Amino acid sequence: IKEVISDLKKENYDYVIDLHNNLRTQILKIRLGFAAKSFNKLNWEKFLLTSFKKNILPDVHIVDRYLDTVKFLGIENDKQGLDFFLSESDKVDLSIFPNNYIAFAIGGQHATKILPTEKIISICKKLKQPILLIGGPDDALRGEEIANACSEIVNTCGKYTLLQSGFLIKEADFVISHDTGMMHVAAAFKKKIFSVWGNTIPEFGMHPYMANEKSKMIEVKDLSCRPCSKIGFDKCPKGHFKCMQEIDENLFLNE
Repeated sequence: IKEVISDLKKENYDYVIDLHNNLRTQILKIRLGFAAKSFNKLNWEKFLLTSFKKNILPDVHIVDRYLDTVKFLGIENDKQGLDFFLSESDKVDLSIFPNNYIAFAIGGQHATKILPTEKIISICKKLKQPILLIGGPDDALRGEEIANACSEIVNTCGKYTLLQSGFLIKEADFVISHDTGMMHVAAAFKKKIFSVWGNTIPEFGMHPYMANEKSKMIEVKDLSCRPCSKIGFDKCPKGHFKCMQEIDENLFLNE
């Protein structure tokens, strides 16, 4: 952080816009001495929701809350949604894949935000279209297990870059995704998204932004233990994982 501070001081910026607002960025702002504007992370409100199930969070998407942070600079929302830029080199030869495929982003940073493998297999068997599994290297083995258990599935996990995976999502008929980055990539391309919510909830303000109107948010509502975290865990704290195990698989059927 010392090197970063030294480099930033040389630039003599007018403002620090702090969207992280954590201990490291607090130190950074103090050391720099520049005028600063910090994002309100609403940590207290999230604590009340995860610990006592009392929801006083504003019904405002995090994108709009970020933009509110820089509103004083004259920056306004163009109301066009998210952007995800691709170049020619990010395009993938689609001729090697079946037509009219579903992109299923099977990854996620925390286990409690990811459908169990057997649940994904069961959902895939119900779908009547070819499926491309999207994910990183950490998802490759699970992708193989899913592909081996089903027909008309191609496992692309770990085989393409993030941007190339974004291209595959852009070209999909529709997208199934956990509460993760690929969900937001799909939103940028205005894809129909079936987003899956486990221990987190859309009310945190991180649901697909300005999504295709045919999108669905799939969740098990009215669980007394949910949400249990604003981020996620390595395993269900209660041991039953009802927020994912009890997901209605029929909700994924394309209407």
